[in-house]
Amino acid sequence: MSADDAFDIEFRSDVEVELIKSAASDADVLWAARVSTKGESSLAEIEADPERSKGLINYLMRDRHGTPFEHSSMTFYVKAPIFVFREQMRHRTFSFNEESGRYRKLDPVFYVPGPERKLVQEGKPGKYVFVDGTPEQHKLVTEATQESYRQSYRAYLEMLDAGVAREVARAVLPVGLYSSMYVTCNARALMNFLSLRVKREDSTFPSFPQREIEMVAEKMEAAWASLMPLTHAAFEANGRVCP
Repeated sequence: MSADDAFDIEFRSDVEVELIKSAASDADVLWAARVSTKGESSLAEIEADPERSKGLINYLMRDRHGTPFEHSSMTFYVKAPIFVFREQMRHRTFSFNEESGRYRKLDPVFYVPGPERKLVQEGKPGKYVFVDGTPEQHKLVTEATQESYRQSYRAYLEMLDAGVAREVARAVLPVGLYSSMYVTCNARALMNFLSLRVKREDSTFPSFPQREIEMVAEKMEAAWASLMPLTHAAFEANGRVCP
């Protein structure tokens, strides 16, 4: 991180993901699945036979019986560049509430790709890869984005100081500005998100997400795996296909 002396601008290359609250466990999947044949007695059987429970979750995942995975809820706090949110909001089975530039002054926190970020795209669409940039390319990206951010935020402040409404002044700010939001989803929706937004060679249907949204997805997956380890293991064992 660094700062610009004029208005304490902050540059960063990470994302924040925090699990705020959850009602999510493997047991949620089990009782929802068993109620169709066992009724109320499904709850009593969950702890009595853990191996059978593991097998049932794997069966549901393998044969894509998806609705039992919807009886859970996780709420995350996410802080990331706006361009990441625009991709995440394409997942319409999630619920979102984002901070608003209409009602509050936006802080000067901006995304600059770190030295580990691959910069060069090679190959044709659908068959391309990203490779490391040269030191000169990284220098150019860093300097160009930082200068652009300084200019845009300076213009933003000038309009606010002149009495222009926040909802108008924000138009000059770029999508590299950090925003924050609460994201709520169930396990099935999250698995669909992860199947598309995490690159894994062992996936049945490999995807090629932009690295920045993949960073968010990886942190969400780690939190979910600790809440629902049997479900996560079945997701991985069955090619990371959303049921």
